[in-house]
Amino acid sequence: MFEGFEQFRRLREAWSKVRIERPVQTGLFTFGDSDLPYFLVTSSGAEQLVRIRRGSISISRARIITPDNMHPELRNFFEEQEEAGFIEFLMSRTAAFSNLRLTNQAGPDSIVTDTIEEAVAKLNRQLDNEEEEQTAILSAPAEMAGFAVFRYASERIIASAPDNLQELRERGFLP
Repeated sequence: MFEGFEQFRRLREAWSKVRIERPVQTGLFTFGDSDLPYFLVTSSGAEQLVRIRRGSISISRARIITPDNMHPELRNFFEEQEEAGFIEFLMSRTAAFSNLRLTNQAGPDSIVTDTIEEAVAKLNRQLDNEEEEQTAILSAPAEMAGFAVFRYASERIIASAPDNLQELRERGFLP
């Protein structure tokens, strides 16, 4: 009876452990693919190491909806299939996520001697100097790395949904 409540509690707890340190305001394309570049800063309590990983999330929308692509698909977000299954279950019940394929492509970790806060500050300065406004900075405990990237993608999807729906209306696909 309380299984759904427990899953929701776990999701809420995980959501609160990850942070989007430098958000971006990029909307997702209504038709076609969108790329969301990011830096992920993680720390593990046991090793006392801070790692930085550069990556990009590719979000693809189905161009033709068939029974095979009616459910969202996640690739390379979670190491444990159980975690991916739980997230896909939640996504399939939200209209903003239907017919999406999310693929995470991440490079190797680099280890720094900074704290998470120092690493985030350095990345912020670097991106400001490069006048880069499309790259987000995320931070999380090491075991929550996949969830941090998922949270970033889901926040961009949800924020883009109203504009995407408006574009569909303007093109005559919705009343």
